[in-house]
Amino acid sequence: MNYWLVKSEPFEYSYDDLIKEKKTMWDGIRNYAARKHLRGMKKGDLVLFYHSRKGLEVVGICQVVKEFYPDPTAEKGDWSVVDVKPVKRLKKPVTLQEIKATKQLQEMYLVKISRLSVMPVEKKHFDLILKMGETVY
Repeated sequence: MNYWLVKSEPFEYSYDDLIKEKKTMWDGIRNYAARKHLRGMKKGDLVLFYHSRKGLEVVGICQVVKEFYPDPTAEKGDWSVVDVKPVKRLKKPVTLQEIKATKQLQEMYLVKISRLSVMPVEKKHFDLILKMGETVY
């Protein structure tokens, strides 16, 4: 199993929206590195859901339920989507400030290449963020 982090602006699409919909197509990715990561996602992989721009915090866990396929919203180009479903909300959101202040998380893409909207996460980092969020999976 692999671990990932996806970012969404909560005023555009929040974790609450994902819970309401029960499943969503993760579309609109128009960055080659993020597309590569989307294409690396496998059914069953776990994903941290991060609210960007407002909140700046990991708020939940979702799971890949359908591996990559062509993005139907793309007017041109070779873009991809995956489908995800909600798994669990973190009991306590983990802020970017907390992540940056944690020595063990300094190698995360979220710290090093923060502009990426889809990124891999090492299992040890995934587990530590859940611990910081007082959440057991």
